[in-house]
Amino acid sequence: MKTLKTLSFALGALVLGASAMSAAAADIEAGKALVQKGNCAACHGADMNSPIAPDYPKLAGQHASYLYHALVAYQIHGNPQVGRSNAIMQGQVNANPGVVGKDGKPRPFTRQELKDMAAYLESLPGDLVLKK
Repeated sequence: MKTLKTLSFALGALVLGASAMSAAAADIEAGKALVQKGNCAACHGADMNSPIAPDYPKLAGQHASYLYHALVAYQIHGNPQVGRSNAIMQGQVNANPGVVGKDGKPRPFTRQELKDMAAYLESLPGDLVLKK
């Protein structure tokens, strides 16, 4: 009986988790539009693989989960323990002129928008090399 309860709980959690993930699934096309609105190409290159400076990252082909967490970390400014500190990127994700709120003022990207952007960037061909 205990095994049946455990199995039922696990199956229920799996179904709920799958439905929650699909509800928040990333939209590559929306991500493409947001990357264009955000003017990411100005620093990372039109193909997101040819940055304007050698210390700027190539974004094309990077794992979406890595990109998403990096972008979120730029939104958590002021705390070097949990966030990334780069004034340019903090400005880009927190008050990008290409993304405006209802009041017409720049607003931060939402978490869903960051997921969409990360999914789009992951879909691009890039120079990322995975060691096996």
